[in-house]
Amino acid sequence: MTEFVPPSSRFHALPSPFPMKRGGQLFDARIAYETWGRLNAACDNAILIVTGLSPDAHAARSDDNPEEGWWEAMLGPGKPIDTDRWFVVCVNSLGSCKGSTGPASIDPATGAPYRLDFPELSIEDGADAAYEVVRGLGIDRLACLIGNSMGGMTALALLLRHPGTARAHVNISGSAQALPFSIAIRSLQREAIRLDPNWNNGRYDEATYPESGMRMARKLGVITYRSALEWDGRFGRVRLESDRPDEDPFGLEFQVESYLEGHARRFVRRFDPNCYLYLSRSMDWFDLAEYADGKGEGDVLRGLARIRVDKALAIGATTDILFPLQQQEQIAEGLRLGGADAAFLPLPSPQGHDAFLVDFARFGPAVRDFLDAL
Repeated sequence: MTEFVPPSSRFHALPSPFPMKRGGQLFDARIAYETWGRLNAACDNAILIVTGLSPDAHAARSDDNPEEGWWEAMLGPGKPIDTDRWFVVCVNSLGSCKGSTGPASIDPATGAPYRLDFPELSIEDGADAAYEVVRGLGIDRLACLIGNSMGGMTALALLLRHPGTARAHVNISGSAQALPFSIAIRSLQREAIRLDPNWNNGRYDEATYPESGMRMARKLGVITYRSALEWDGRFGRVRLESDRPDEDPFGLEFQVESYLEGHARRFVRRFDPNCYLYLSRSMDWFDLAEYADGKGEGDVLRGLARIRVDKALAIGATTDILFPLQQQEQIAEGLRLGGADAAFLPLPSPQGHDAFLVDFARFGPAVRDFLDAL
């Protein structure tokens, strides 16, 4: 059980106890975060970034940590999220293993890792935790709340549960509810982890890490993060130069297989499997339709219409199969029903769901133009 905390992370202590949406509570919990830029005297130039499943809080380089961040091209002086103007906060999700309290953390009641004793985790719990960080920094109202992927879900939950938290919102490749295809993929990822004998019902250690299960889970994820168009353009049917060894007749043969294997191996020992299970399931449970009538049977547009924000932008990639474009269009429509000046911007990126992490030529100007108009 290992946590992977960037050296530049700061920590905000959550209220103790911290209540969870589906029952249970956390004691002495914390959220890891980082900041860039300066908060002005009026405290009205703050932007909060909430992330996808796997990123930590280190979105960009800083004086405390010169290592490149996961959103380096988007955040910094003169960049689309311009830290010469904005005070930017990025939080690591509750339930993660990158500094925030999660299943890999020590349970203060037992002195041992939570493992599966961690309370059931919802997107809303991550939203409530992020809200506590904002308030703890003395910010009454954000200039903008930006959410990517799972963070797009978290951002919507935060805006709904804590009205008035932000004047504006950018939702990037996010959604207001999990769709069956995405649920199916994540279900297979979780099954791959749980079927690995080393998972041992969550009771593994560094010597018995469920590597095979995590490798398969990550490969499934990476396949859906990019588009078939990009896979074809990058790899085609190019084979590996070396012949397959006789003892492994069904081993790696194509370059695309080698890429997936290398990507998975770089990931598996850098993320805790139990944290992966909890965060993945939290996305499947998320559905703003339950807020339309309080019973989980309402219309998702009516759930979105309960959010109050002045201005919003929902961005997506035309080739995204995991959070398809109609979900970002739905977000913009629902926020407009709630009175927001909300726009929907489909971007013709060939790079699928991960486009916001790599296609900065398209996503960068879209975010910059929106923020420049605030």
